[in-house]
Amino acid sequence: MEDEPPPQGVSAKALEATLLSALKMLDVGKWPIFSLCSPEEIKLIRQACVFGSAGNEVLYATENDEVFVLGMNCSGCLGTGDMQSTIEPRRLDSLCGKKIACLSYGSGPHVVLATEEGEVYTWGHNAYSQLGNGTTNHGFIPCQVSTNLVNKKVIEVACGSHHSMVLTSDGEVYTWGYNNSGQVGSGSTANQPIPRRVTGCLQNKIVVNIACGQMCSMAVVENGEVYVWGYNGNGQLGLGSSGNQPTPCRIAALQGIRVQRVACGYAHTLVLTDEGQIYAWGANSYGQLGTGNKSNQSYPTTVIVDKDRVVEIAACHSAHTSAAKTQSGQVYMWGQCRGQSVTFPHLTHFACTDDVFACFATPAVMWRLLSVEPDDHLTVAQSLKKEFDNPETADLKFLVDGKYIHVHKVLLKIRCEHFRSVLNNDDEIIEMSEFSYPVYRAFLEYLYTDNIRLPPEDAIGLLDLATLYRENRLKKLCQQTIKQGICEENAIALLSAAVKYEAQDLEEFCFRFCINHLTVVTQTQGFADMDHDLLKNFISKASRVGAFRN
Repeated sequence: MEDEPPPQGVSAKALEATLLSALKMLDVGKWPIFSLCSPEEIKLIRQACVFGSAGNEVLYATENDEVFVLGMNCSGCLGTGDMQSTIEPRRLDSLCGKKIACLSYGSGPHVVLATEEGEVYTWGHNAYSQLGNGTTNHGFIPCQVSTNLVNKKVIEVACGSHHSMVLTSDGEVYTWGYNNSGQVGSGSTANQPIPRRVTGCLQNKIVVNIACGQMCSMAVVENGEVYVWGYNGNGQLGLGSSGNQPTPCRIAALQGIRVQRVACGYAHTLVLTDEGQIYAWGANSYGQLGTGNKSNQSYPTTVIVDKDRVVEIAACHSAHTSAAKTQSGQVYMWGQCRGQSVTFPHLTHFACTDDVFACFATPAVMWRLLSVEPDDHLTVAQSLKKEFDNPETADLKFLVDGKYIHVHKVLLKIRCEHFRSVLNNDDEIIEMSEFSYPVYRAFLEYLYTDNIRLPPEDAIGLLDLATLYRENRLKKLCQQTIKQGICEENAIALLSAAVKYEAQDLEEFCFRFCINHLTVVTQTQGFADMDHDLLKNFISKASRVGAFRN
């Protein structure tokens, strides 16, 4: 489908300038504290995090990588060197130019920040050694945490009420701070004054995501297993009990389910699976589990968010609120929302989960560092993307299903081994009959953008092309697109395609999906029309994994 033309009376350049301007400015107006900033200051903001016991503190970074703070300054959490509150932005010289990668905060509050270089800085409340500097003195300025983190690049940070956790680029987890319930995972309940690696069951695992509740900790490892430790009085560890856990323990109830991300509320937990489903457990006095009631759950329970695939979950250890965003862009919220208890996921008019916390959470804080990339100029990648199918600059046309696709020979030769060997300098038009127009257009566009835009059914055709042209990365992208679009109706067709094109990871995913939705899948037309050999293998494999047991 072609892009719609701009409205009459508005030039394309003016429209582009308006869009760029919108991209350049973070939409922070929903958080009351930003009313203290001038419109000129807000326009410069690229990253921001509102935090504190009442959402009364904020840290933000500008387009020049300058860092400013504003607000109450409880426990020196603004990092200005004193405990003076401020209604005007104050510059943090020690962090300017550092480029912030991620940030989290505790209840004191204390702040843990990682730079794009992987350095960790902490400041604020420190009565329980949550700053990781070996003392219990409050930190009034950002100080780098280096003990046991030398030569380690930190890529993610998380804070509980008074403990801290970081994830390194090599998949290791380090914790420190308050440990009355085993939340640092050391095996004892003694507070931990400096970062120490969490071992035990995580010793030989590569962790890909971390999160903290008030007094508990979670880690997702690369094979989708979830490990938990710390306070469990509300069942927030998902272990089927309410006893605390001093060392990491795998959630056995999630066996066979691959979790991608975990998010922790005050005393409840959400996880997102690779099939786009949500499971929740823990405290539920405000309906924050989305199960339709207010009963606590100590086992993972499925959360039904319409029929759409979920792509993002959100929770914050200072709130009893949950939120999720679906593949189609719809945002849902449940739990404590402006004092009310919402026990089922409720469709909002918001475009992002961040707005749920700005408008409905108590306190109105941010559940993550909110950021937007500046877009003042076109990068090389953006320039190439813009030139795809541009007849003004192209020197070659593909004719597919009676339609032309305009491309550039030199780019095709640079990007694809197949074209390097078959394209000639005198080629002007090449007819293509082996593949459909949507599939071949998507392939050529991929060479310009590194991305594909296709429904899963067409992605099967592109998978065929990728196999033929030996484009391994494209094969992986096709498999990812197919995974995101799988449903009961098309699961067998996608499984057949995975087998045909020898995509083993995709085959395993589709098989697992079929087993998890066996009753509905076996009633589809696709199952009825299944190839005899494939059906025979499917039944045999399903029997081996116990799918037909009572």
